[in-house]
Amino acid sequence: MTNDRIIKTIIEQALTEDIGIGDVTTDALIADDAISSAGILVKRDLVLAGLDVSRAVFQHLNRQIEFIALAVDGTHISARTEIAHLSGKTKDLLTGERVALNLLQQMSGIATMTAQYVDRIKDLKVTLLDTRKTHPGMRELEKYAVRMGGGKNHRFGLYDGILIKDNHIKAAGSISKAVELARANAHHLFKIEVETKTLEEVCEALVAKTDIIMLDNMPHDMMREAVNLINHKVLVEASGNVNLETIRAIAETGVDFISCGSLTHSAPAADISMKIK
Repeated sequence: MTNDRIIKTIIEQALTEDIGIGDVTTDALIADDAISSAGILVKRDLVLAGLDVSRAVFQHLNRQIEFIALAVDGTHISARTEIAHLSGKTKDLLTGERVALNLLQQMSGIATMTAQYVDRIKDLKVTLLDTRKTHPGMRELEKYAVRMGGGKNHRFGLYDGILIKDNHIKAAGSISKAVELARANAHHLFKIEVETKTLEEVCEALVAKTDIIMLDNMPHDMMREAVNLINHKVLVEASGNVNLETIRAIAETGVDFISCGSLTHSAPAADISMKIK
């Protein structure tokens, strides 16, 4: 699904944080040779993401745990649906439960919210993007969850795209100077995107021949005027104040992309539980 090395690191760190010197409750109550089965249950309608990650948590603790997936990431799951069946040592099922569910709930929450946003604009020629506003260490999984919800990924980090924002412009002196420096010093295959807040800045970015213009926190009327001004010369991204109530109006201005940080930093966790049978 995504980078196995990164997933392994996330799981190891999460388990180390949770277990510490040992699961004292489980160790006190459960015999070493006890065997159980369990089910992972969806309690509210959602779009699933992270089932293979939850499997990896349990099998990191014990490779002998049997994990049977009953659903597929990226699909809509109805409430009260069992999405996985597990069997193995009871101690390992109980010790891995919280970390496995935390990751599954967070990822499914992101996928579910993304799907809701995508549904609002599904008949329009616009692409929903995520941002770098992810939880530290979780970017790979959270951006995967956005894809499972029907969205697309913006740049993954500072290393794979040039995005000249307001502080870069302030430090460089102007949009024109910032674009000039980017073309002179960055790899020639990188596209250059510039954040703009006014129509004057849009004009400056056009003259500088930037590849993508971001319209940041513009009123919708101004955004529509900017799109007309750009007139398909470059790609246009809208950002700022994007929510379920505003995304449709933003999309109708004619932008090519809408980026939304709340997909990853504000998605509520999905309601999923595990029950020993």
